[in-house]
Amino acid sequence: MRQFLESEIEPLAIGAWVLGTGGGGSPYHGFLNLKKLYREGRTVKLIAPEELADDANVAVVSSMGAPMVGLERLTDPEILVQAVQMMEEYRGVKFDAIMSVEIGGGNAIQPFLAAALMGLPVVDADAMGRAFPEAQMTSFAIADLPMFPLTLADVRDNAVVVARAASWKWMERISRKVCVEVGSVASTCKAPRTGREVKDFGIHGTVTQAVAIGNAVQQAQREHRDPVQAILEQEDGKLVFVGRVWDVERRTTEGFLRGKTLIDGLGDYRDQQILINFQNEYTLVSRNGEPLVTTPDLICVLDTVSGEAIGTETLRYGQRVTVIAMRAAPILTTPKGLEHVGPRAFGHDVNFKSVFQS
Repeated sequence: MRQFLESEIEPLAIGAWVLGTGGGGSPYHGFLNLKKLYREGRTVKLIAPEELADDANVAVVSSMGAPMVGLERLTDPEILVQAVQMMEEYRGVKFDAIMSVEIGGGNAIQPFLAAALMGLPVVDADAMGRAFPEAQMTSFAIADLPMFPLTLADVRDNAVVVARAASWKWMERISRKVCVEVGSVASTCKAPRTGREVKDFGIHGTVTQAVAIGNAVQQAQREHRDPVQAILEQEDGKLVFVGRVWDVERRTTEGFLRGKTLIDGLGDYRDQQILINFQNEYTLVSRNGEPLVTTPDLICVLDTVSGEAIGTETLRYGQRVTVIAMRAAPILTTPKGLEHVGPRAFGHDVNFKSVFQS
């Protein structure tokens, strides 16, 4: 266990936004919240999964909803704490640590906000190694761990406990419906995990990974080097496309931000065009109807100049962008994992083939 430094907050936000593959919510407001808490003297410790006791109680938190709504309705850390305390009261336990369900985007910062207010450590792990839009798209779901209970709280003082669900998909449907009714954004505490479960089925070291990506971007910016290339080198990623956003079509529906964007090629990619589909996160890159990259490989759309990520809710005409791919956590590319997070899980009638396969 070590102190998570104030100087690591901004790199965490930058790196998590890259790992968010367009979703997870913008980290900007969470970044400001966490900086404020640190300046008030509330700090957070980071604990490796291996340090957890097998019987430790770990809260798994997130902000649930559509990224577009999250830009307008800010997450209050106190509401997130309320969701965690609801779970403690319902289960009759006290949590020993907090972790994020996904390291992508603003949800990477959510456990730090709750931990700062509750005096608990944050686990250096998550359940996706990126961001995904639905409850059944986690390593815990792939491992068939229990999916209930779930607690949900919002700024209007609504509080809901989902005591049982028939499956991970049913948990997603029920909790998403509640989320839509309260305005398509809410704070949640997912089914609690034991230390043993986090050790066995969590995706480890992802907070450290996000900070490392953020540091690489910032160092490249300071040294006037190409920050996109710095990410590719840091993560052993793959360059997919360079171009300019030509068109964006998106809609908020059923608690998700769905749509697609057309990108016209520049430089070596001139006279080419790609289409990227998204459901909160980027799910499929295609050219002339042929898939180039599909989930669960990470599809990251970056600002060509700054190297910082562009979320699906902030895409706009004329942006100069670079599209890269990064490797998914191994559990996501197993046959069972692909049932949960492969392209067909998002309605794409294509088979998954990693761009990192020879």
